[in-house]
Amino acid sequence: MSSPRSAVPTAASVPSPSAAPSAPVAGGSTTTSAAPTVAELMDFVRGAARDEALIASLPLDPEGRTWIRLDGPAGSEAWLIGWPPGTGTGWHDHADSFGAFTTVVGALKEHSLAVRLPTDGWKTLELTEGVDRSRNLATGQGRAFGQNHVHEVLNESETAHAVSVHAYYPPLPRIRRFSRTGAVLRLEQTESPEDWQ
Repeated sequence: MSSPRSAVPTAASVPSPSAAPSAPVAGGSTTTSAAPTVAELMDFVRGAARDEALIASLPLDPEGRTWIRLDGPAGSEAWLIGWPPGTGTGWHDHADSFGAFTTVVGALKEHSLAVRLPTDGWKTLELTEGVDRSRNLATGQGRAFGQNHVHEVLNESETAHAVSVHAYYPPLPRIRRFSRTGAVLRLEQTESPEDWQ
């Protein structure tokens, strides 16, 4: 997840209307379904975005991001996030998790790097030309991404909140946070789930 810098937790877990059910097996017990695909995560975030009651349940704070944890499909981790005007995540990745997100209200901007970073053993990297990507994600628009996706997400509006739904699989094992000055990317810290749940 793109961990909020300043946020107000609102609920420990809210079931999603499109969460994948367990499958029955011999003997009447159940097992969880197989790992979701990126397409299934995208379907989930789009479905959650259409749940008006869920979206209305998210309290919006004028200064800090707010969130509600959702039950994603097949054991994935999911979040409904409110973004006050002018807020963002900073540069980060999601370790070995892949995922999807969609904008529900307002607009978000994503800056990403079209390069796979080393997983460990570095503190500073100089990025080559041509690796930067940017996309605007208006209401109803989203995107999927693979493992080790490095990006930052911003609400660039000066007046309007944005709301988005995010899903990740496997549940986030860690988030690496980076700072960036020009072409230089610096690893600043590594967060574990206890830091954002």
